[in-house]
Amino acid sequence: MSTQTFRRIVRRETHSPRTVAMIIAAGVLIAALTYIGTGIVLYMLAQPDLLLGLPSAVAWIIGLPTVQPEWLAAISGVVLGLLGLVFLFLALTPGRLPKHQMKCGERAIVVDNGVIASSIAKYVSDETGIPLNDITVGVSHRAADITLRPRIGARLNEAPIRDLVAAEIDSYRLTPSVKTRVRIIRPYESDLDG
Repeated sequence: MSTQTFRRIVRRETHSPRTVAMIIAAGVLIAALTYIGTGIVLYMLAQPDLLLGLPSAVAWIIGLPTVQPEWLAAISGVVLGLLGLVFLFLALTPGRLPKHQMKCGERAIVVDNGVIASSIAKYVSDETGIPLNDITVGVSHRAADITLRPRIGARLNEAPIRDLVAAEIDSYRLTPSVKTRVRIIRPYESDLDG
């Protein structure tokens, strides 16, 4: 397979389509057009309107700034504008799935963020001696957040652990790259009672 084919496959596996937003937008548009079309047909057949007749609706929209309070028209305009911006944002930006690509020669490997987090937690546990239950790892699109809760009396410094985790993540060769944040939560004396 060509490199372009691999890129297309990996993109399909790591990005989500905007199906839900598209279905909502299409449903609203279909409902509005169906209502308008039905209103036009009923008007042409001289039949009673469904809820609001087409001439009445057009007259209401045209007279909206003078009939309704100005603040209500302004708030409605802002809400509709924000809704339009949300749909525009959803239409133009790709959705992301919680996955990363690992570079491995000519192969396309897609790994779930949960698998990466488990691997990092196991590696940190093996290297530091901290039990796996005391390590919390979260991997997002651009960052890996590692929280360690060592036992009382254990001396740990963030910098060496951060370098250790960064080297391990670099060995995965993830695309996009992931930055490392390490936090060490010191136990308190009150934790001894629990």
